[in-house]
Amino acid sequence: MSIDPSSIPNFGGQPRQQGAGAEGPAGPVVPDQDLVKQLLDQMELKYVVDDEGDLAAPWEDFRTYFMFRGEGDQQVFSVRTFYDRPHPVEDKSKILDAIDDWNRRTLWPKVYSHIHEEGDGPPTVRIIGEAQMLIGTGVSLEHFVASTVSWVRASIEFDKWLVEQLGLEPGDEKPEDI
Repeated sequence: MSIDPSSIPNFGGQPRQQGAGAEGPAGPVVPDQDLVKQLLDQMELKYVVDDEGDLAAPWEDFRTYFMFRGEGDQQVFSVRTFYDRPHPVEDKSKILDAIDDWNRRTLWPKVYSHIHEEGDGPPTVRIIGEAQMLIGTGVSLEHFVASTVSWVRASIEFDKWLVEQLGLEPGDEKPEDI
């Protein structure tokens, strides 16, 4: 299975040429990691495969994973973004208010908080965004491509939106080394 480049929604703000040979929608496909790699290549996004075999696209302040879970007709494709910016536990109420607002206003990614404890440092609040699609019985290639691209774009937009909502400055995004 191959992705027609003209079927990828506009990701970079530049108009796309309509491809010759687009002959209408294909039948259902069961997406796999190779298809996601092809899509990320066409979107010109860098990616890696982690130690657990999951595909990840790293940005400066977050990582987006493209994961396949389950088997047979229960297989799920999940796009999960881990926002690396730590927030003080004391700010959790403010963070929850912000992400509740996002979840009410948007379809994806749905975001939630997680208390992150690492080493001897104080626990911090981290945010995770997620969108999922049941793919085990097959999906249209066009739907899969459009959804995946939209989820990636929304993950990027959420990060920008949260920085604006919380009034973060670039210097506030990461803790200073002590």
